[in-house]
Amino acid sequence: MKSIAKLLNRLAELPMLLAAATLFVLMVLTFSDVIMRSTFSAPIEAATELTRIAMAVIVFSALPVVSGRANHIVVDLLDPLFHRLRIERVLEGLITLICGVLLYWPAMRSFDLAARARNYGDLTEYLAIPVFYITWFIAFMTLVTALSMALRGLVILFKPDLLRGAND
Repeated sequence: MKSIAKLLNRLAELPMLLAAATLFVLMVLTFSDVIMRSTFSAPIEAATELTRIAMAVIVFSALPVVSGRANHIVVDLLDPLFHRLRIERVLEGLITLICGVLLYWPAMRSFDLAARARNYGDLTEYLAIPVFYITWFIAFMTLVTALSMALRGLVILFKPDLLRGAND
């Protein structure tokens, strides 16, 4: 069981490395655009387009890892009530499982939109990048997020001791 957890942690590093590398490229692009605009009055024409693509890559690369590890922002206004009822673990597991299952529909819709963009031949404005590549990436990472959340919900409900070492 520990070898599976180790493998999953190693696999989780890949999308986070992609997000970090994309963030670095975005930082260099923004810096270069500001310098070119201020110094030479020659902005990078495709900077806005590349920024949008980079933001999508950053967010959707990190989404499965953040969701699978439950590192996302949590509002705990009702936690004292559920703590008194002693159902907080069950509630957390059910909510995580339900959210994972519900993410299936946005993922499938994104795959549909990617297919439509491919059929229409949609391209980005300046660089003529096919839009369906980005949309497929978003759809795939949303599907991976759905799977990771559903699995996390099942683990919380049926084998919560597996997460004790992972969350520390």
